[in-house]
Amino acid sequence: MSKAVFTTIRGAFAGLAMAVATLTLSGCGSSDDDDNYVERPVDLLYNRALDDLGAQDYKAAAKGFEEVDRQHPYSVWATKAQIMAAFAYYQSNKYDEAVIALDRFIQLHPGHRDIPYAYYLKALCFYEQISDVGRDQRVTQQALDALAEVVKRFPESPYARDARLKVELAIDHLAGKEMAVGRYYQSNQQYVGAINRYRVVIERYQTTTHVPEALHRLVESYLSLGVKSEAQEAAAVLGYNFPGSEWYQDSYFLMTGEGTRPPDEKSGWFFGLF
Repeated sequence: MSKAVFTTIRGAFAGLAMAVATLTLSGCGSSDDDDNYVERPVDLLYNRALDDLGAQDYKAAAKGFEEVDRQHPYSVWATKAQIMAAFAYYQSNKYDEAVIALDRFIQLHPGHRDIPYAYYLKALCFYEQISDVGRDQRVTQQALDALAEVVKRFPESPYARDARLKVELAIDHLAGKEMAVGRYYQSNQQYVGAINRYRVVIERYQTTTHVPEALHRLVESYLSLGVKSEAQEAAAVLGYNFPGSEWYQDSYFLMTGEGTRPPDEKSGWFFGLF
């Protein structure tokens, strides 16, 4: 998934790097290759971590930013290094490490100006891990919850708009999972289980793209159980809300046995229920 949304953020950090570079470097006599602990100036540590980040050596960058925090925990650069380390972990797909770092930053600095970004980056750590609908969707729910929190807490922030878009995508993904399970039950003639899944889509995810198919699958499942009245009701709802969809045409054929296109007007026996 593209991470182009961070172009502006990287630009801001580049400006910060230039500001840090103007600090006077001191105490550089220690060997940088020494594996033993050697306390180094905060500006030297931070600048080298930024250099690693710019070189896309994210593992070294994360380690460098953490070293800033470890050696100089009470400096202003330690606070900046905490969120930069999280960003480096995110860039290297170390999402668990990034979330841990972000949770720590949020806990220690709830009033910091970068708190909206911290919440947003945490949400992206979950969002990037969303898998196909054939797998467990726990992380999708985590992404949805975290993205919704960004929108709720920081509705006017520059991250809220992208978070809203991703909320819709996460919801659609959860609906897709319900549909996949429903189709599995239906293919195995477990129609009650299938109906329950399709109803979840219709009732809980009614703004998603999966609703027309869910209604049609209800028609199929109810007809398989011989419950024609329920099938007719599902078909009527489908025709009323999605009269031009292919799913309505399929349901129309199932209910009438006719292979002709259903009426475009909101009339006829499907709509007689309303």
